[in-house]
Amino acid sequence: MITTVAKSQQELVTARTPGHGMHGALFGRQDIFDSDVDIFFTRHWILVGVTADIPEPGDVSTIDIGKSSIILVRDDDEQVQAFRNVCRHRGARLKQAGKSTVGMLVCPYHQWTYDLDGSLKHAAHMGKDFDPTCKSLTRVHTKVVGTHVFVCLGDQPPEDIAYLEQTMAPRLAPYNLTYSKIAYEAEIIEDGNWKLVIENNRECYHCSATHPELTASFLPEDFGFCAEGLSEESLQALDEYEERNAAAKRSWERDGFICDAVEHLDTDAVTQFRTQRLVIAGNGESQTLDTRVACTRLFGDLTRRDLGDVHLWTHNSWTHVMSDHAVISYIIPLAPDKTLVRTKWLVHADAIEGVDYDIEKLTEVWKATNQQDANLVAITHSGTQDPGYSPGPFSAFTESYVDQFSRWYAARLAAQGV
Repeated sequence: MITTVAKSQQELVTARTPGHGMHGALFGRQDIFDSDVDIFFTRHWILVGVTADIPEPGDVSTIDIGKSSIILVRDDDEQVQAFRNVCRHRGARLKQAGKSTVGMLVCPYHQWTYDLDGSLKHAAHMGKDFDPTCKSLTRVHTKVVGTHVFVCLGDQPPEDIAYLEQTMAPRLAPYNLTYSKIAYEAEIIEDGNWKLVIENNRECYHCSATHPELTASFLPEDFGFCAEGLSEESLQALDEYEERNAAAKRSWERDGFICDAVEHLDTDAVTQFRTQRLVIAGNGESQTLDTRVACTRLFGDLTRRDLGDVHLWTHNSWTHVMSDHAVISYIIPLAPDKTLVRTKWLVHADAIEGVDYDIEKLTEVWKATNQQDANLVAITHSGTQDPGYSPGPFSAFTESYVDQFSRWYAARLAAQGV
């Protein structure tokens, strides 16, 4: 009898041909999925929500990530706290996944009661020698950047989250996103591995053929292109594109808005991110079908509508911030072939639906785009599990960030001894 020994995760990663896709087993195997959750969603910083999820003291948002569960809560001092969703008595879950409002956190099993700062306030029948100060809820490392709530479930959170904060805080400051509200939120469970979801987000090779709503507000040259063999007309369009970008950058920087790209993506990065202010096509205001603002009540004290798109990538999220609204998506892996994509549309906290904004106009671009992406991820995951799948080459012009993500993934596994 001939037996085949399954290759380890590291063997599969190191066998990747440079400039080509990953081995199909890296998307489909349960043991590799479990390893990914442990490394990339426990030991790394991940986005799990926005401050508007818990706008008032006592507001709670509970998020399940693999076997772990965390509670985000706004405490009485209006600070964002994060705790393990585990009672310090016998381990019962305090809250089910989702949002709620509480006065205190009460365990449904034996009614151990915790204050919003995590301290144990009541535990009946424990005797006079019991010390409640030793049984506060277990804190989770938390970092709020603008409105983004990042957590790390590991004991030693990567220190380079400070670089992300240093980079993004001044870019997001003019928008005052902490004074925003969730106008709409949606979830999609995509039938594909989390890495395929991120790979799909890292390139726009597919955009012109599959995202008609999104491409209304994108300049086509931003998708990446091969300049070889371009016609004179196309070369002239490229010159016009570059001049438009340069003019927009001069205008924004003159008004104090940061524009330059920052990439913390390579193999020496731990907390991977990229940001840049991108020009919006058409009327230049927002990611809408008519490229005008969807909300007339702009963020913060902004008066300019044409501030482009401040985008932010991390290894589990993507963000687009315009003058009038923000679209923030993050992923949670559920199974080798299932990934939860959660998206929130934010507007100014004082904006009034039906007066300042229309929900359909606000959401139609990214609701359509997310569903289109889900379809693409599903057919790609299915194909990578076919015995006939052989990883093909990336386009150096339009898929360089996908190749880079593959390199980063391999480096992070190696750093963890996998």
